[in-house]
This record gives sequence, structure tokens and C-alpha cells, in this order.
Amino acid sequence: MKFPDDFVWGVATASYQIEGAAFEDGRGESIWDRFSKTPGKVLNGDTGDVACNHYHLYKEDVALIKNLGVDSYRFSIAWPRILPDGRGRVNQKGIDFYKRLIDELLQSGVSPAVTLYHWDLPQVLEDMGGWLSRDTAKYFADYAMVVFDELGDVVTSWITLNEPWCSAFLGYGNGEHAPGKKDFAAHLRAAHNLLLGHGLALQGYRQLNLAAEIGITLNLSPQYPASSSPEDLAAARKADGFQNRWYLDPIFKGSYPSDMEELLTLVDPAIRPGDLGLISQPNDFLGINFYSRGLIAADKDGRPQGQKPERSVTAMGWEVYPEALYDLLVRVHRDYGPTRLYITENGAAYEDHLENGQIKDKERQSYLEAHIAQCARAIESGVPLKGYFVWSLLDNFEWAFGYDRRFGIIYVDFETQERILKDSALWYRSFLRR
Repeated sequence: MKFPDDFVWGVATASYQIEGAAFEDGRGESIWDRFSKTPGKVLNGDTGDVACNHYHLYKEDVALIKNLGVDSYRFSIAWPRILPDGRGRVNQKGIDFYKRLIDELLQSGVSPAVTLYHWDLPQVLEDMGGWLSRDTAKYFADYAMVVFDELGDVVTSWITLNEPWCSAFLGYGNGEHAPGKKDFAAHLRAAHNLLLGHGLALQGYRQLNLAAEIGITLNLSPQYPASSSPEDLAAARKADGFQNRWYLDPIFKGSYPSDMEELLTLVDPAIRPGDLGLISQPNDFLGINFYSRGLIAADKDGRPQGQKPERSVTAMGWEVYPEALYDLLVRVHRDYGPTRLYITENGAAYEDHLENGQIKDKERQSYLEAHIAQCARAIESGVPLKGYFVWSLLDNFEWAFGYDRRFGIIYVDFETQERILKDSALWYRSFLRR
């Protein structure tokens, strides 16, 4: 596997999943604080109140990051830690925490890649309508400007939103994630307002003339037809429209997919003049979070229906299909032409077993090796892929699965907060040194 000398290697986390200190130093309540404490919403009743206690153990964690030998650490900022009320009053103690974290990273030779929104909306804004309200897009842009002003001189890469598909569909469409709303039509309005927030934040950032690059991260998954029948081909096209093109098209083409007539009817009332121009402003890069593919057949009504995986699966039930990453990168490069691409998340959850102080996670190591090989293959094919971030640095709070799913290359004992490098982390470190 060959990679350019300036290729960026990293690891990634998210604020609510690792920070803990949920109500310390002025942090406000987020939708995940409320959701995780709602009976039946999160496996085993787990919450992120403590998580990995990264808020207090960040120096130890940065030392681990440095030890791995990566170039960059992607993390997210907790909006309610900066603006406890979602808008207005700035919590200086929240700003100071991220300044300490970034200083520690820079002193360790690690570049900070910062995500502004990784799903922890201030609960007070959700009470005012959340992402179903256009006002939240404006409040997000205001929050972004506060962070740009405070940290813009030390951050090397910005991501506005992480996976707006998840925020919109899982949060407002089927209710699996916070805030737990179930309204398919409404989730399209949430998706539009999320993208509008991205556009407004991007517009504000450009006015500051800061040096760092800025983009957005989407969770993309190729949708393969289960057969060559016209029905399955059409169903896979619809699934691709829902999962991928509904976000790629407005960002890169300034329009929603014209073949998704039913969805267009539902979103049209939310679109105002100028919205798509804001959403489609040029990004410096596109971040892609990739885990698996979709295998799609048509049901009796022609609607997309996911099929059983053809290969082995992870603990999440996601098929291990590395070639789909290559296909995805080539397709995005061909159809949308982003100037730079990053894999901002890629990894796998498996059943880890701690034995004699070691975790021999061969399956995770094999997963990472196979997907990194597909990245090299894509670069050879002319794709402008500039970096790769493993998900995740640490075992953490895995959203609706609580602490039952472990994605980390570093094991966390959630009782003692002990960290142990898994064999996959030792392999990644060795790979980077080579």
C-alpha cells in the first residue's frame, strides 16, 4: 500500500460519547442527556454522564494519541458546553476546556480537526423546535462563529456537521436517536435545516479569512441491487437517493435529486429562495464516514428493502465489504468532484475479550487493513483522498447501544477508566511507523 507523504492519518471521537462531566463547569443539557435518561431509549439505561471521563483525563488520552503516532485527532465540540442556553451567553469554562485540549495536542505534534456538531443539540433549542425549526440553523451559525472566534487561530481543520442523515432521520424520522421523534415527513425538514445551518456557518467562516480548511462529513453507503432485475435496480437507485444523493446533490449541485419525487413534495415547503445557494457554497473538502454497504431488493410495491448480508458481519450486524469503500470513493470523485476527500470515520465493533491484560481483536485489525488497502487503491485510481481517521480512538458511549458496542482501538474499563491498547491499536501504530 502506497500513500503520499502528506497523507493525514488520524483517530476520531465525539464529545457526548467520551467527555462525561455532563453537568460540570456550566455545561447545559443536551438532547442526548434528556434522551438517554428516558426509559427504554438506550440499552441498559446507559447515559453519557461519565462516559470515558475524557473531560478530566484528556491529558492521558492525548498521550495515547501521541503514542499511536497519528498526524491528527478529530473530535467534536459540545454545543451546550459553549452555549448552555443554545444561544446568547458564552460559557468561558467550556471554551477553556477545548483550549487546554488543543494546546495539549499541538504540544504533542498532533493537529486538531474539529467537528462543530456531532448530534448534541442543546435541549433548550429542541424545546423551541429543534432542527424542525429554521431558527436552529441560524443559532448553529451563531454558535459556530463563537467557536471560530475563540479557536480559529489554532484549529487546522473544521467540520460543520457530522452525518446530517443520522441527525435528521434517526432523530426525527424513526426516533432511534435523540430527540426521539417519529415523523418521516418532518425529518426531511430537519435535514434541510441542518444543511442550511452548514451553509450559514460556512458563509460566516469565509468572512473571517482564517487559514484552516472547512468542510462537512456525510455518512455514505453504496446501495447495491440484489439482482440485475429492473425492479431491484430501481429500488437500489431509490435507496441511494435516500441515503446518499439527498445530501450530496444539494451540497455539490445546489438541488435535491430530481428523481425522488415523493421526498421532493415533502421538503418543498421548507425551501426558501437562496437556501440552496447557501447550502452549495464550495467546501474545502468532503468528509466521508464509511462502515458498510447496502444490498437492496424491491418489495412487492417496488420499495427498497434491505437484504441479508452475503459476507461476515460486525457486532453491529453490518456487513464487512471493503470493496464498497473503493466503489464509493470513485463514484463520489466522478459524480461530484470534491477537491479533497477524507475518510473521517472507518472502523468496526466486535466482541472484545480482555485476557491477561490484552485484547486480541484480530477481526478489527483485519477490517482496518482491508479498508486502508481500498483507500490506497482509490488513490491509485486518481481519487483525491487526503486522509484517513479510525473510528474510534476509545471504546465509548455508542448512542442507543450504550456501552454494549465497542468500536475503540483502545479498550476502556468503564468502572475504573483504565485504558488498554488493543492489538488493533498496536498494529495501527506499527503500520504508521513503517
